[in-house]
Amino acid sequence: MAKYHQYCPVARASEIFADRWTPLIVRELLAGSRHFNEIQRGLPNISRSLLVSRLRHLENAGVVERKTSARPNVTEYLLTEQGRDLKSVIEPLGVWGVKWAFAAPAEEEMDPALLLWKIHQRIDRRAVPLGRTVVEFDITGRKGRRLWLVLGPNEVSLCLKPPGFDSDLILRADVALLYRVWVGHCEYYDAVRRGEIVVEGPRELARALPGWFMWSPMAGFVRAHREQAGSTRS
Repeated sequence: MAKYHQYCPVARASEIFADRWTPLIVRELLAGSRHFNEIQRGLPNISRSLLVSRLRHLENAGVVERKTSARPNVTEYLLTEQGRDLKSVIEPLGVWGVKWAFAAPAEEEMDPALLLWKIHQRIDRRAVPLGRTVVEFDITGRKGRRLWLVLGPNEVSLCLKPPGFDSDLILRADVALLYRVWVGHCEYYDAVRRGEIVVEGPRELARALPGWFMWSPMAGFVRAHREQAGSTRS
């Protein structure tokens, strides 16, 4: 890892945190990923060897602690107190990005499977119905495909293939639109009213669906910035 050879807190912190992919690895750990494959699913373009190297670097720096899981031959990566404190760095970085570097998603940034992985990390399991609920996402647009979330109070699973259970709800939307709703650029109910999101299934279940989503951790900041920009223009 790069050494700046400067006696400066910014330089020292940058040696730990500012390498390519490292902030996003910390983001994934803050989002609740614990296992190597979970971290990689949130970062599909990183190579396994580079992820191994970055995790080892974070472990050596005291940011990450590696533990043996209760399951045999399974390793968990947990943020230490030092690592958890990086939330106070990640969040302002995202807020700066919302203000100065964030617009409509580019084509190469839209990945339905990655989006559903992010959504599955942000399900409010206290709000979902008891038992099993299967939500099928019929995503259109670039790389459009069908994906499934199997929801329950104790576990949420993302399925890239039919899970073997009937779908209780089917949500149809364009991938770009769904990304914009996820990050707070536009509101779910507005998209439903415009017919950009269509949900098929029992009415009460369809009405409850958006209450299960906690949306992106950055969505509140995006909404606040959008409202501020709107009030400035008016």
